[in-house]
Formats: sequence, C-alpha cells, structure tokens
Amino acid sequence: MTTKKTFNDLGLSEKTLDAIIQKGFEKPTTIQALTIPVMLRDDTNIIAQAQTGTGKTAAFGLPLIEMINENSKAVQALILVPTRELAIQVSEEIHTLKGSKGIKTTPIYGGQAIDQQLRRLKNGVHIVVGTPGRIIDHLHRRTLKLGGIEHLILDEADEMLNMGFIEDIEEIMKHTNADKRTLLFSATMPARIKDLAKKYMDGYEVITAKKEQVTSNLTEQIYYEVKASDKFEALCRTIDIEEHFYGLVFCRTKSDVDAVATHLGERGYDAEAIHGDISQAQRERTLGSFKRQKINILVATDVAARGIDVNNLTHVINYSLPQDPESYVHRIGRTGRAGNQGTAITFITPNEYRQFMFIQRIAKADIKKAKIPQVADIITAKRKKIHDDLATLLADKIDSDYFNWAKKLLDDNNPTEILAALLSYSFEEELNPDAYGEIREYGQRGKKGRRDTSDLEGKARLFAALGKKDKINAKKIVNLILSRVAVKPNQISGIQVMDKFSFITVLFEKAEKIVVSFQEKGRKSLITHARKK
Repeated sequence: MTTKKTFNDLGLSEKTLDAIIQKGFEKPTTIQALTIPVMLRDDTNIIAQAQTGTGKTAAFGLPLIEMINENSKAVQALILVPTRELAIQVSEEIHTLKGSKGIKTTPIYGGQAIDQQLRRLKNGVHIVVGTPGRIIDHLHRRTLKLGGIEHLILDEADEMLNMGFIEDIEEIMKHTNADKRTLLFSATMPARIKDLAKKYMDGYEVITAKKEQVTSNLTEQIYYEVKASDKFEALCRTIDIEEHFYGLVFCRTKSDVDAVATHLGERGYDAEAIHGDISQAQRERTLGSFKRQKINILVATDVAARGIDVNNLTHVINYSLPQDPESYVHRIGRTGRAGNQGTAITFITPNEYRQFMFIQRIAKADIKKAKIPQVADIITAKRKKIHDDLATLLADKIDSDYFNWAKKLLDDNNPTEILAALLSYSFEEELNPDAYGEIREYGQRGKKGRRDTSDLEGKARLFAALGKKDKINAKKIVNLILSRVAVKPNQISGIQVMDKFSFITVLFEKAEKIVVSFQEKGRKSLITHARKK
C-alpha cells in the first residue's frame, strides 16, 4: 500500500510535513504519492481511482491545505460525499492535517440543525464538506456561494451515482465557476463516471492506484448485534472466552476510551488507554508496555492508534462503529499480520445498521454475524485453561514444602474433598457465572414475557430503484416485498414514492432479509439500504 517515496519528496511545505508527523503518518500510500504532486501543480482536473482504505482523504486533503488562502473568508473548496458520516469524517481528517494553519473546515449535512450551519458559513469557512441534499438546500437559501471556489472534489463518486445523486451533483456543478479544478475520486470507474467527466471536466488526468489487498485473508471478520448499554458486558465476555487475548479496542471519543479502560481496570483486566490528550511520554510508556505484553488490552481512538505496529495481535474490537469504510479497513488491518490468524469484531446497535451495511459494501468486507459468547461457554473455557495450567505445573518440579503440606492435608481429609476445597478457594470468583450481567438477544422475551423492543426504534430505511415512472405506488411496493419475504404488512411503513425511486421503512431485523431477497447475480438490486443525505 506504500511506495518508496517519502512525504518530503512530494512538494509539501514544512508546516504540512510537521502536521503529517504529528498524525503518525510514515510513508505515503500509492494514491497519495501519485495524486499530491499533480494536485499541487494546479493545472489540470483529475480522475483518481483507488480502493477504500488506501488514504484517499489525505491524497486530496494535504494538497488542498497547501493551496487554501487563509486570509480570505470565502469558500474556496467544496468536497461532496455520499453520507453524513463521511462528511464528518473527512472534515475532521482535514482539520487534523492542517496543523498550525488557520484553515476553517465545516461539515454540512442533513439532520444537523440548520442554524448551526448558517452561523459557521456566515463567520467564514474555507473548505465545505457536504452531502448533495443539504448543499442544494443552502444554494436555494443563498446561504452558500460557490461561484468563487477553486476546487470541487467528488469523494466516493461511484457510490454517489449508485445512490441516485447524479442530478443533484449536476445542479451543484451549475452553481460553481468554470475555472475551478474538479477532482473525482472513485473506487470503480463505471461508464456514468466517464460521462460525467466528459460533460463537466474540460480535460483531465487519470490516476490509477494499483489494486491491492487492503485487508488480510488471515483476519476473521464478525459482528455482534448489541444494545449500547450491553457493549461493555459483551466486551468482557469476548475477552474472557479467549485463552490468550491480545488486542486493540477502538472507541470514537476520548471520553469513551477513558471510560472503557477505567471499567476494564476495575474488573481486573490489564488495560490502558491512549488518545489525543495523553502526553507523548505517557503514550510511549503505554505502547512499550503493550508491545511487551505487560498489558494485553489497549483502548484507543483512531487518531491515537496511528503508527502502532504490532504483528501478533489476536483481536481488534470495534467497540464503537467506525465512521467510514476507510477507518474500518485501517482498524482491522492491525490484526492478521505476519502469517498470524486474527479476529476483528464489530459491535453494532440497531440504529447503526444502515451505516454498518454501507461500510461493509464499500470496504468489500465479508463480515459475518455471530452470537455474543454465552456465560456457560466462558466458564467451560476458563475451567479448561485451569486444567491445562495445572497439568503444566505437574510436569515441573514442585517445591518440597508444598509436597509436605499436601501430605498433611491428605492425611487429615478426603482427597476429593480437599482438592474441591482448594479449587473453590482459588477460583471461586473467576468461575462465578453471577459475575456476568445479562445480555438479552433481540426479540427475546424478558422476565414478564414481553418481547424486548427497546432498541428497535432505529428502524432501517431501504431504497427502491422504482418510482412513479414505473407505475409504482405504496401498495404495489408492499405486495412486491410480501411476494419474496415472510414479513407482515404492518412491519412495512413510511413508504415514500418519488418519480424515479422510493423509500421504505422496515424493522431492523427484517431489513437484511428484504435486501438479500432482491439481490440477483450480475444485476443491480432493486432494493438496497438507503443512505442519509
């Protein structure tokens, strides 16, 4: 994924190179090494093809930072992305890459209070990262002016086209000045991308990063469906079911990192935390302890984990769902290295299911659903470990004082009873099933016989590539789904039929069954998971 070039070879300023060092980047990826010098020339449009997980954000973010005029309050660059989660991630990434420069970046997306966005735009923003729907909203309100932008970047362009944003993108382009540079980043290069380039880009240079394997075949990828309130219990069970757990636990925020690490310590686990507020000296001490396996659990944020190079991790745990596919690829790439098997486990709550499916599809990851370890299985695993440890001790020479002590105990007591008493004395707390809290599966009945639906409020939103032009109405959509999936009509709601497409709301637990039932080999699926604008 990296080249022989260094960041010093790419024409970046000292300020930007300092920011790169602070981020923990060591060498540019292929797409970064190819794109950055061409962007810095600022004399051509670009179409860049590269996989998710290869560092595309830094590939366009670093040269963009170099070319922004800090003294102007005008919007100089617009970055279009398909989802609100990606808008937040790209904006945050550029913010951390700018270092000491006074560049202002803001994400603009649906679902966020409009007055907050209006206030930030009025105060002056250099780079806007937004979803097509909300960008058009601001254009209609005349609260966002794009007539003077110098750069327009389409990130995950193929995904935006797949989601039906082509008309929105074309409308946005009409509000931009003709002299801007247009940069189009895409994992694939379908005909519609090329048509868009021919229509709106007056000449362009094509950059293609050689396809690489971004995740290891040695990494097993699974996910658990779990309530937010049960995540910590699920984490403890995941650690305890393993004979030798040595892993990274990823959280989204610094406060979450501190909370998880603290609670693990309270439960007796050897865990430490690293994030942006940890001093460099403490970071080095913690990483040193982790690499020497004096601690076996490291809880971290994405940014703080950059530069961690450990080959023999058994697990990467996504305690918090990563915000975008690239973060997911970077996280799980830390296990399954150097010929060692590894496991990547992602915790998802029902209202994260849509974003999780987006990550899985874009990262082209085969993530299988698994059940959270049961308490009985954990106790069995612990008993086996104790048995094996005792067998190892018996093979070694034991101090004569213990032999004499054992003989005296056996003279005075029944051998089985004395051994049982010793096991209870030594392992009662460790083998106590009551030490674990209850985790109820979705749909399982609680103590009063009521079905647990407390976490099902995050219903899934589906996108259907059928609309009024196809002579489709809400009743026909329901009948179409019923013809393929065992679902009750009252479990389908919130149907919105547009001219060319429709939206459908269904229970989280039914969404995947519906999507899978409409998948046909070699053809685009009629119903897929919708994306938030």
